[in-house]
Amino acid sequence: MTRTATPAMLTAPTLPQALGNGINAHAAAQLQVDIAPYPGMEEGDLIELFWNNCFAASRRVTACRIGQPTHLRIPQSFVLDGPARVHYQVMQIGHGPARSATTQVRVKTDCPGGQPPALYSDENQNLAPVGLPEPIRRQGVNSRQVQRGIPLTIEPYPNMSSGDEITLRWGDVRVDLPAITAKGVGLAVQVWVPSSVIVEGGDDCRLEVTYCVLDRVGNNSRWAPTRTLRIAPLLPTRPATATPVYQPRPLG
Repeated sequence: MTRTATPAMLTAPTLPQALGNGINAHAAAQLQVDIAPYPGMEEGDLIELFWNNCFAASRRVTACRIGQPTHLRIPQSFVLDGPARVHYQVMQIGHGPARSATTQVRVKTDCPGGQPPALYSDENQNLAPVGLPEPIRRQGVNSRQVQRGIPLTIEPYPNMSSGDEITLRWGDVRVDLPAITAKGVGLAVQVWVPSSVIVEGGDDCRLEVTYCVLDRVGNNSRWAPTRTLRIAPLLPTRPATATPVYQPRPLG
């Protein structure tokens, strides 16, 4: 009885634009897949790429490409939100198709805050400005608050997800907040701006406060509309007054 040897499984393809195993909106527009050279690579081999088991692209190996990586692109129409499995197979004359191992990725093209209007290049009007207590919004941050710190709120935003990372910008100072947890999705983010950040930002009659969000696959929300605040100067602390020591008058 004749036995046909089963070809060894080829190395899984790689996606250089993936962040971890995630594909963001920017990468999805021109998604590249790299295929490493494989044993027995020959001129005339046909490499076929599959996305979720659907044929997506192919390339025939030429003499000058033997021993070199093969780069293929996935059509944007294939790259839909959700999990995806990517593999390829090699067709050689006189051999059955050799299949690769599978690479699994997750596509996420919905940006935090939703897609900003085209009119605003650096700002996302879908994000609410930072929330502040009414007295601070009207009168600014006074010297005592500079010394103590102030509360601040970031409202829930469209496409809020676990793993989102928020960067607060206080003047020229940037503060990275803890990542959003699964329990925190859909809830306002409560922030305490410490005195050290306020002092570093400096006293200013029109200091700008805003934030942006980066999700777990690298989609960026752009900046929220700014909130302008008046920041009072930090009053110098008074030196401690020495306690007088009783000294008895000398006798005589």
